[in-house]
Amino acid sequence: MSEMRGERLQVMLSPEELALVDDFRFQHRMPTRAAAVRELLRHGLGVGGADGVSGVKSANYGVFNRGPDGHTQGSPEAAE
Repeated sequence: MSEMRGERLQVMLSPEELALVDDFRFQHRMPTRAAAVRELLRHGLGVGGADGVSGVKSANYGVFNRGPDGHTQGSPEAAE
């Protein structure tokens, strides 16, 4: 894989997802969040799992199960 990084990718994460990225980063002593995300991408791409189903929303690919309004189901915030 080329070491040149010519493309920038912006990803929106929930606070819980960001905490998981940071936990992974610190557990593996990685220098930056970007390095951790690249390593997680390598792991995920090696495993597969995205089956290319059409009509699926981006929100369906989160780390946590979310309700129709975007909040984690069963969380105190969702009850408010």
